[in-house]
Amino acid sequence: MCIAYLAIAAHPDWPLFIAANRDEFHARPSKPAAPWDDHPEIIAGLDLQAQGSWLGVSRSGKFALVTNYRDPASVMPGAPSRGDLVRRFLIGSSAPQDYASGLENEAPAYNGFNLIVGDPASVWYLSNRGSGSATKLEAGRYVLSNHLLDTPWPKAQRLREALDTLPMAQLDTSLTPIFEILKDTSIAGDEDLPDTGLALDRERLLSSAFIISPEYGTRCSTIVAIHASGRALFSEQSYDAAGHPTQRHDWPFRLRGQTPYGV
Repeated sequence: MCIAYLAIAAHPDWPLFIAANRDEFHARPSKPAAPWDDHPEIIAGLDLQAQGSWLGVSRSGKFALVTNYRDPASVMPGAPSRGDLVRRFLIGSSAPQDYASGLENEAPAYNGFNLIVGDPASVWYLSNRGSGSATKLEAGRYVLSNHLLDTPWPKAQRLREALDTLPMAQLDTSLTPIFEILKDTSIAGDEDLPDTGLALDRERLLSSAFIISPEYGTRCSTIVAIHASGRALFSEQSYDAAGHPTQRHDWPFRLRGQTPYGV
């Protein structure tokens, strides 16, 4: 993913809500979200180049998402795929704290990343930038882009403001307004752009929550929501290089196990 909004136990009816965009080169092959053939309890997209994922959830309520940390000066060719961090958590049996903490030593081998892993008991965040230590996320609302968690980049702030005020009852009617929020193409003013080492025109392009360009852009938007009753949904809208919607996949399911996310 390249931008994600996450609400944990912030609403009594919907204790988990994620709305996110995946930005990637259009030429990189991937499969849309679906139950995995070898692990049908997992619903996630699949990167066909490295066999990892950017965002996924299991029917037991485990979830994981990863974003790149934009730091072009420190990119290491040949580093392992960051999508494997998502895959390993989803198919494994480790609790979020154990998994995130256990990655601290190997995290420097990867290019810059932000990883959030969770289950109905707890949610944890790890980046190999900043402190490099796993952190438990308490109840609240968070936004993550290509810097550290809750860094107030313009597109992150716009997404937070739009989704903080979203009536959660919307999840029971239509997801279209949420997908429209995720399709924000507003470009930040030059004075508000981060300086990550890219050329100015590239910083401008990447400053919108929804990116449109021929080579690189928003490939899909995803909504994950789990109700206090255990009812859950995973919905993904895919886009072509011109930003036009192509296919949508909806995967409703029911959570197995405990009452979710501290409710």
